[in-house]
Amino acid sequence: MIAIDLDFAEGQWQYHISTTFFVGVILPLLYYVYEKYVTPRPNKYNKLEAPKKLVYPIADEAKPHWKGKRLYSPNIGLRVPGEPTKIQSYCPATAQFLGTFECTSRKEMDEQIKKAEAAQKEWAQSSFVVRKQLLRTLNQFILDNQQDIARVACRDSGKTKLDASMGEIMVTLEKINWIIAHGEKALSPSSRAGPSSLLMGLMKHAEVRYEPLGVIAAIVSWNYPLHNLIGPVLAALFSGNAIIVKCSEQVVWSSTWFVGMIHAALRLLGLNEDIVQLCYCYPEDAEYFTSHPGLKHITFIGSKPVAQKVLQSASTELTPCVIELGGKDSVIVLDDMSDYNPLSSVLLRGTFQSAGQNCIGIERVICLPKAYEKLVPILEERLRGFRLGSDIDQLDEIDMGAMISDNRFAAIEELIEDAVSKGARLLAGGKPYLHPNYPQGHYFEPTLLVDVDTSMKIANTEVFGPVLTMMKATDVDDAVRISNSTEFGLGNSVFGSSFKQCNAIAQRLESGNVAINDFATFYVCQLPFGGIKKSGFGKFGGEEGLTGLCNAKSVVMDKPLLRLLGVKTAIPPPIDYPIADDKKAWGFVSGLNTASYDSRFWKIVNGFKKLAKGGA
Repeated sequence: MIAIDLDFAEGQWQYHISTTFFVGVILPLLYYVYEKYVTPRPNKYNKLEAPKKLVYPIADEAKPHWKGKRLYSPNIGLRVPGEPTKIQSYCPATAQFLGTFECTSRKEMDEQIKKAEAAQKEWAQSSFVVRKQLLRTLNQFILDNQQDIARVACRDSGKTKLDASMGEIMVTLEKINWIIAHGEKALSPSSRAGPSSLLMGLMKHAEVRYEPLGVIAAIVSWNYPLHNLIGPVLAALFSGNAIIVKCSEQVVWSSTWFVGMIHAALRLLGLNEDIVQLCYCYPEDAEYFTSHPGLKHITFIGSKPVAQKVLQSASTELTPCVIELGGKDSVIVLDDMSDYNPLSSVLLRGTFQSAGQNCIGIERVICLPKAYEKLVPILEERLRGFRLGSDIDQLDEIDMGAMISDNRFAAIEELIEDAVSKGARLLAGGKPYLHPNYPQGHYFEPTLLVDVDTSMKIANTEVFGPVLTMMKATDVDDAVRISNSTEFGLGNSVFGSSFKQCNAIAQRLESGNVAINDFATFYVCQLPFGGIKKSGFGKFGGEEGLTGLCNAKSVVMDKPLLRLLGVKTAIPPPIDYPIADDKKAWGFVSGLNTASYDSRFWKIVNGFKKLAKGGA
């Protein structure tokens, strides 16, 4: 029996589908669509592309119930006293010591790039079958070892397992599978329209071929130690490049494990590990790396001050760069929403995932008056129940983890104090949190700050921390003005019942990415990702992220039929050197232009007549 009940309540159609209908109709339909359109069709490459079983041991520090020694002040930090070339790794949630690592020296950087250059020449000739098999092998390993991988990311960054699953694993799996499904097409020679000239268009075929640049670099931030590292690696390898990843000093421990995972997959498939290299150093040696003549492209993810130094040093070799910087992303909420509770979940997730340390995290919630009055009490109530800690160590349920360090606590407190002094209300949080189990951990209370306006520093400064900022707009125009008022332009969201109105607002927002009635899904969808204004320039992700790592070589040739008939283009006699008759030469070229580009029929006919007469 099939039963569907439709109710009309609060302007929304609500439907209830019986279990019988779901099991008997919906599930079979979904299975049919999956089998027909999602499951790869049998072909000669399926077996070759099949993943191999990768075995790679989990680090002891990421195992459940690991008891590592804790660091205590003043020993908490990256620098090792008396040893300027060493980096100390520790867990920001518990202050447990993870290891000491020797910085990559300038000589080692030279050696890494030299090895990568040699390996890349062979890798550039690899087939897409081989590249897909590598990605499938990594994909299967990540799927089969999700908890272990999440724990590695958590141990080095302080985030929760859920944050790691969503922000590290899910987006990485999406990128891998998107490249497997669409990467080959994006990198295949692209036929172009060719010349608009009627005559030339009949003769010439034009295309663009995408050839790897060579050895490229990615300088990545610490907030997503798996995804920020492996994302550039996937794009580099699939496009035929070798890559040197410079990870942040904050996450050297996990970065070495993740690169080790990639190397294990390469070894398993009999591929050269030198196509992926990892380096880490302090800022004093970073300039040497970014100005290295062996690098053909640099992707940088980080802050504006560091980006300026990267660009300056890269300019010495004219190395092209893609720069992704911070944001002050806004969510505009219209007054026509029927239910604000689901939206409050989106706002909390978008603000507090990874303790707010997200380049596309929600930094400003800009509401029209009715939405503002509805949302503030909902958010205040939900936020007061947040639980902080390390869920890979505690048995308790944890909502938010630690920040990567405490070096920005004072700056965040100053922004909050400035806002309150100018009329904002602090409804929750606002200060560091002393965890009873991990007093050395870097915790900051989840914060709700309301009645914020553009005169306050926090409205214009990237917080990059767990602060939910509420701003009230008088109308749509005011909301757009507030959203566009900062120097940043990375991402935005618009929520409302009218798609037409939301879409119109999206057109007016000054940013590189917009989600309508959703948050940050432009990133998951593998669209080209990047910002405008002070949020950077260039794109990575999607087709552009692959082709941007290639030399787009323009190639023109005779049409296949002409080649088959043995017809070749040549310089016509009237314009061949030495010019025999200047008047005929001019008449021939002017006739050629008229026949090719004039839109008037009889003019075109006259142009052909001139050509037939050799310009006479």
